[in-house]
Amino acid sequence: MRGYSPNKVLTDVTSSEGVFWLLLMTLGAAAFFWDGILELIDAWKLPEYSHGPLIPILSALLFLRQLKGVNIDHGPVPDRWPGFVLLILALMLGMMGRLIGIRDFVAYALILWVGAVLLISFGWRRGKQFWPPVLHLVYMLPLIGALYYGVSTWLQLISSKLGVYFLDILRVPVFLDGNIIDLGVYRLHVAEACSGLRYLFPILSFSYIFAVLYKGPTWHKAVLLLSAVPITIVMNSIRIAAAGLIVNFYGIGYIEGFSHFFEGWVIFICCITVLFAIAWILMRLRNEYSNLTEALDLETEGLWTQAKRIRLVTPSIALISGTILVVSLSVFWQIIPEREAPTANRYPFALFPKRVDAWQVGRSRALEPEVERILAADDYLQVTLSRPDTVAPVDLFMAWYKDQHTGGVHSPEVCLPGAGWEIAWLERIELSNGTASFPANRAVIQKGLDRMLVYYWYEQQGTRVASGFTARLLLTLGKITNGRTDSAIVRLITPIMQGESEAAAEERLLDSFRATEGQLKRFVSGI
Repeated sequence: MRGYSPNKVLTDVTSSEGVFWLLLMTLGAAAFFWDGILELIDAWKLPEYSHGPLIPILSALLFLRQLKGVNIDHGPVPDRWPGFVLLILALMLGMMGRLIGIRDFVAYALILWVGAVLLISFGWRRGKQFWPPVLHLVYMLPLIGALYYGVSTWLQLISSKLGVYFLDILRVPVFLDGNIIDLGVYRLHVAEACSGLRYLFPILSFSYIFAVLYKGPTWHKAVLLLSAVPITIVMNSIRIAAAGLIVNFYGIGYIEGFSHFFEGWVIFICCITVLFAIAWILMRLRNEYSNLTEALDLETEGLWTQAKRIRLVTPSIALISGTILVVSLSVFWQIIPEREAPTANRYPFALFPKRVDAWQVGRSRALEPEVERILAADDYLQVTLSRPDTVAPVDLFMAWYKDQHTGGVHSPEVCLPGAGWEIAWLERIELSNGTASFPANRAVIQKGLDRMLVYYWYEQQGTRVASGFTARLLLTLGKITNGRTDSAIVRLITPIMQGESEAAAEERLLDSFRATEGQLKRFVSGI
């Protein structure tokens, strides 16, 4: 690394002083970003992110390989300030994550800190070329909850449809109902674990490294990187189809051992094999290399020598100032008392009245254990509203979260298709109780010949919104202003009976909304 210019403030220093300041900053950063590190460790315990601990190691190796192409320069480094600016941004994001209790933000800030250290050490002109190993660290991060369930549900649906398509090709009688593969005698549920995420994330990381090491043109690298997603989906669909074949010919008892065998290394190795095959085809198109080994830069010699270049780190105003700032914030955060989140003063759903205006409220029904686990609500209510003069009932569902940062309000846009319902129409409307109005979502869903009308919205501590993104933003602002983290979702749904107009069903849904709306504040917003 470059030495410090003698015409700067600091002169006549030894290389060990630079290492001291760098290690001190690293220790301070470990303390400051500790919540983010804990978030990563918790995420890495899940099958989908079990590859996470390998990502920092692989990123370090990528950095050392790239460092071999950077000559030692003992001249001045005049462009360290972009690194210091990035360090400020990393600390601001980390502080915001700690203040509002979103540990994911702290983990994201940790990656920015790594980039800042490189820019401070090498300067902008030389340090910016190390973006590939820094960017690779993104693969160790868990997805935001709402995004995770959205991607997972989408992959479940795609995998289910492709799996059924492959079974149709093999002349196996099969019917798809949402994520349920109906084989007649047996029904297979394509669960969250079958979405393919546990293969997708490590394969994305592998394809990234593969693309970095590949010597071909940029568009080849892009193909290798982007092909990870379709490869994973297709291979996962083949696994689902194979499971369907086994169940169809041998029975459900044989599927458990097969699933455990194919959920691990077999699918991963198959995906990697396909990735190598794509690289080989791209290589043959250029006809520049005789084999795939030549097309990949696999040189690993001298990595330890590059690692020892840390001794060439020299102190600078940016490094010392950054270290003092990081350590000071770490110490400050240890001594300030942590603010306890206020408890929402709400009634539990068990006290929901048995009658609201003319509507009779039925007994609360429990969700299926798997659905309840994924929903992860602290309190929920699922009841049927009925009245003698209506041709169909209305289903009322409400879920409340004490801390939405640890749980997730799952949008019906995600959940309903997973249950086999197709969203035929979705729009934003204004619901009015006669004195005030608020935005909500209106959807028409269908499954075969059955059609239903749906209203749903999010309750954010007294504010009602239709957008999940807006709800999340209000949650963050609420955490900053009043410390509260609670949130809820409300859904009303009624069937559109045969021969009944959509307008008639909507009038029934509106009437049930007006009857229950006055009760909601006590149960979902607090009083």
